[in-house]
Amino acid sequence: QVQLVESGGGLVQPGGSLRLSCIASGSISRFGAMGWHRQAPGKQREWVATVSSDVQLYADSVKGRFTISRDNAKNTVYLQMNSLKPEDTAVYFCNYISRYTYWGQGTQVTVSL
Repeated sequence: QVQLVESGGGLVQPGGSLRLSCIASGSISRFGAMGWHRQAPGKQREWVATVSSDVQLYADSVKGRFTISRDNAKNTVYLQMNSLKPEDTAVYFCNYISRYTYWGQGTQVTVSL
């Protein structure tokens, strides 16, 4: 079993930055992928970024602004978000993919004046 706990969300002005963290516990393998999705009010959950074996992939909407990284020693994945826009407002979920996909409970990010 795997548990994921996100943190770091909050309220930020447009153009600002936030760093999200997700700590994983349980049966974690460094070969499993970890990533972030987000869900805005009234919209479907969408993929944001994934890191696997030192390869980082990004959705076009965040490319150049967000950076995903992973510390295998700490079983933690990070999402550094810069140049935030109001349309980045959403609940951000981390996930871990091995044989199954596990999800955290999410952390709210609000970008507003």
